[in-house]
Amino acid sequence: MTPDEALRRIAFLLEWRGASPYRVRAFHTAADAVRDLPPGAVEAAQVTQLHGVGPVTAEVIAQASTGAVPNYLARLQAEADPAAQAGWQLAAASTGDCHLHSDWSDGGSPIEDMAAAARSLGRQWAVLTDHSPRLTIAHGLGPDRLRGQLEAVASVNSRTGPDFRLLTGIECDILDDGSLDQDEDLLARLDLVVASVHSKLRSDPEPMTARLLAAVHNPRVDVLGHCTGRIITGRGRPQSRFDAEAVFAACAEAGTAVEINCRPERRDPPDELLAQAAAAGCLFAVDTDAHAPEQLLWQSTGYARAARIGLGSDRLITTWPLDRLLTSRSSVR
Repeated sequence: MTPDEALRRIAFLLEWRGASPYRVRAFHTAADAVRDLPPGAVEAAQVTQLHGVGPVTAEVIAQASTGAVPNYLARLQAEADPAAQAGWQLAAASTGDCHLHSDWSDGGSPIEDMAAAARSLGRQWAVLTDHSPRLTIAHGLGPDRLRGQLEAVASVNSRTGPDFRLLTGIECDILDDGSLDQDEDLLARLDLVVASVHSKLRSDPEPMTARLLAAVHNPRVDVLGHCTGRIITGRGRPQSRFDAEAVFAACAEAGTAVEINCRPERRDPPDELLAQAAAAGCLFAVDTDAHAPEQLLWQSTGYARAARIGLGSDRLITTWPLDRLLTSRSSVR
């Protein structure tokens, strides 16, 4: 076990316990800092000089660098529910990610870098889901730019081996009336559509419910993204209010997957709504919503949440082989 692997495992187990998102993110940040650390033993004092490494994570790094299981990790593993191992196995079996961004919208890296990072993690597929035009603050893609991106994705795939495919997609704004913020003919050309609310998040429950119901019943929508829109770090943002029972029943009926968003500041949906969606029979997509390559490594924490409520691979479309994913989505559409 390398230091970065030990830190990711700790982040996973902290997520399993429902620890503070700040703590979870701290271990991911430290793992990013030491991912390229040369093999061999290091002292804790050496790595505290690295950005994002503090005294606790430095001790984990030093112990793991000798080949030992760090004390912090050993304690968490001893205290973990045996079912936590099922979550780790789900994370290891992940085949894809339905939600990632590039520098075509508000991501920080080129398409090629995001695809290469997903492939390096052993993913079979990933979906490029840059924003739709209404989200101007995120440099959303209008029809012409989206057509150009389809060509760019085809070019990336032409240079990639047969073990990985970058799928075309979009994170499409759900408009006030529940319609989608992109041309219908273009949506039909995409492999997968994530639909999310980014405006009027504090609407009354009735109009928000109607908005979500219209979107999840749209045959072009494959995944309902970060359904409450909440932010739980910093100044935060309260979750949107809607009739969760009605929305999740509609998702189950339509075959629209509910996203388990892995961003530490989101953890969306909250635990109680995640359990409610599971009880409704929904499918789920464990998605990183990554805006940079290293954020793809957050996915394991989403699988921790999925396993904690007993979800298995059959309900998690991000563990499905590519042919099953595409066949399933085309049959629903």
